[in-house]
Amino acid sequence: MATVLVVDDAKVMRINVKNMLEKLGHEVIAEAGNGYSGIEQYKEHLPDFVTMDITMPSDRGIADGIDSVKGIIDFHPAAKIIMITSHG
Repeated sequence: MATVLVVDDAKVMRINVKNMLEKLGHEVIAEAGNGYSGIEQYKEHLPDFVTMDITMPSDRGIADGIDSVKGIIDFHPAAKIIMITSHG
C-alpha cells in the first residue's frame, strides 16, 4: 500500500490517524507535530500522501495546515494531501 506522513499538533490525533491507516495496510513513515516539521518531514521522506491537520498553532512562520500545504506544494507540486480537522 502507500507510505504516509501524518501531520497534526495533537498527539492523540496522530496516534488515531496512524492506527486507522495501518489497519488499512498503509505504512506511516513519519509524523510531525507542527506545520514546519511537516514540510521538513515531507522533503526528507517523500511519502505517497500526507494527512494534514488544518488548524495548528503558528511555528516558524507556518500559521496552519493550509500554509503547510502551500509549502509542500511549492516543493513538490504533485504531492497528495488529505486535509483533516476536528473543528466544525
